[in-house]
Amino acid sequence: MKGQHKFLSDLIMFVSSSMAMRERSSESARFEVLNAKYSAVVFDNDDASIHIDAVIDPLSPLGQKLAPLLRLLSKFVQPSMRIVLNPMSSLVDIPLKNYYRFVLPTMDDFSSSDFAINGPKAFFANMPLSKTLTMNLDVPEPWLVQPVIAVYDLDNIVLENLGDTRTLQAVYELESLVLTGHCSEKDHEAPRGLQLILGTKSRAHLVDTLVMANLGYFQMKASPGVWYLQLAPGRSSDLYVLKEHEDGDEVLPFRKQITIDDLRGKLVHLEVVKKKGREHDQLLSSSDDANNLDERKYIIVSWFSRRVVSTGFNVVSDQGNSKSWNTNLLKWASGLIGGSEHEKRKGGSVERKDGRHGKTINIFSVASGHLYERFLKIMILSVLKNTHRPVKFWFIKNYLSPQFKNIIPHMARDYGFEYELITYKWPTWLHKQKEKQRIIWAYKILFLDVIFPLSLEKVIFVDADQIVRADMGELYDMDMKGKPYAYTPFCDNNKDMDGFRFWRQGFWKEHLRGRPYHISALYVVDLLKFRQTAAGDNLRVFYETLSKDPNSLSNLDQDLPNYAQHTVPIFSLPQEWLWCESWCGNSTKARAKTIDLCNNPMTKEPKLQARRHISNSKIHYSSCPEQGAKRIVTEWPDLDLEARRFTARITGEEIDDAKETITTSTQAKSEASSIVEEDKESKSEL
Repeated sequence: MKGQHKFLSDLIMFVSSSMAMRERSSESARFEVLNAKYSAVVFDNDDASIHIDAVIDPLSPLGQKLAPLLRLLSKFVQPSMRIVLNPMSSLVDIPLKNYYRFVLPTMDDFSSSDFAINGPKAFFANMPLSKTLTMNLDVPEPWLVQPVIAVYDLDNIVLENLGDTRTLQAVYELESLVLTGHCSEKDHEAPRGLQLILGTKSRAHLVDTLVMANLGYFQMKASPGVWYLQLAPGRSSDLYVLKEHEDGDEVLPFRKQITIDDLRGKLVHLEVVKKKGREHDQLLSSSDDANNLDERKYIIVSWFSRRVVSTGFNVVSDQGNSKSWNTNLLKWASGLIGGSEHEKRKGGSVERKDGRHGKTINIFSVASGHLYERFLKIMILSVLKNTHRPVKFWFIKNYLSPQFKNIIPHMARDYGFEYELITYKWPTWLHKQKEKQRIIWAYKILFLDVIFPLSLEKVIFVDADQIVRADMGELYDMDMKGKPYAYTPFCDNNKDMDGFRFWRQGFWKEHLRGRPYHISALYVVDLLKFRQTAAGDNLRVFYETLSKDPNSLSNLDQDLPNYAQHTVPIFSLPQEWLWCESWCGNSTKARAKTIDLCNNPMTKEPKLQARRHISNSKIHYSSCPEQGAKRIVTEWPDLDLEARRFTARITGEEIDDAKETITTSTQAKSEASSIVEEDKESKSEL
């Protein structure tokens, strides 16, 4: 009982403190005038020392979150309470599109009779059986949470496919916390582009990032412990030094100590000043080759514990027990001359046992759901079969299933490529999308300057549903004429689609003023140029302005760079680098270097057309050669079969090659559901 009393006492003090900190103004609401006769729920308690008045829109996302909190207070604090329901008077659309349960630990979660611990639960009952559902967690902002065990596709849950299994289970893991902060320079704007590194005493460089223009925001991944934050070697530390807040004249000699001692993350306020004699120098230098080389020279990279795979983002680390940055600089210099392991990791010219040699090509992609992970494996195979240099793939970790994360290490080992899983927490100040597909689109473009390690110089984005037919080294080495990124313009030789080319009329025609409208399925990013020109900050400014209008950015990852190209210029790739049947004529297909399964707004044909029937534990796929991927790309069936054979070998499934049948799989049932359902991406993608 003593522990329970302490819990209730802490809860009451927390609520009282929060209420006391509220700003009170003369315009504060006067709840006594509210009519509670027909639209209020009243809980009277004459002995209560606290009275709560709550005005809630029951059909709002905020109302979903407030209701369980009020229920918890009613149970443990027992206040008198009046809940006034105040919905919108008229609705254009249903405002709530999800089922929500709020989970908060209470004393009831701990058994008083034995040592068993019954954790907090969220229970959903009477859910629709035939609708496709997606499972998401609404977690505290500083948390990075990932699913680690899930038999079913959590993006395409169809409960009627569970069969005799009446409960869908998934295990999530709190992977790490987010250290966020704001960096400022007195009497100046935030030092956008300032590079920061975070590490420990023994490993000074574990995580890196740069400062954004908006609020001087920066973000790093960390865990509880003692960390040291400092300016990255190079132009950042050449121009700036850290400044101590307590004493305006005191300058930190080397680094700032940060202690994370709870699960609420950490918010850091960092102030920097320019060194004497450098007050008029600009942090973001001009974009000539000499400056590019200078920037490369100052970036120091060594990979954590010699691991090929990192499960975080922006992760680099010392491999030895270096005592100072001078030691690291000497290591870098010797590596430059002798071709060290550092250069191999960074993408220097490397001779490998599998015959691949030359500078590593970095390819970036994102997929969500088992269907698009199936596409992703096919894309990987198509790249490897046509590219002769070493390849490293970068995948956004946020949306990958546990199954894919278990398969990809085996695939990397057997096929001889590297990969890294990256993530970035959506900043609280940036307008957030509500639909998962639009969030994924946003991740393709909004955080390119911060989601990759600062050492990465260039990356190619390739859509998961794309087939590569050319050596990606040719694209990787292409001269982009000083532009930060390169896209392929939409084809114009399929005259049947002229009526759907919206960029030739109205707003887009006037805005583009003769510039081409580009497709976002394939693009190259010169990350050095992208960061030097603050392209990421500019894109986020455009996004923040446009995204609040529901009629803007209907194809977010595509409309945004095309809209911003007057400020963030685009280098137009040769047309053969991206062919899709919807917009390009068949006469140019033979020259296509990549083929994208883009949606056809005229026929609305699904990307993967398949007839299937479910019997016992088997999913039978019978191909429709005149439709979908198998019709458009001749090599698609062979690549798909190879990818599924490999997956089956790792997972222990069985494949009947003749019937293209996958046996066992609750996972296959889930994938079949995602095939039958018209996926959101193919609905919206051009």
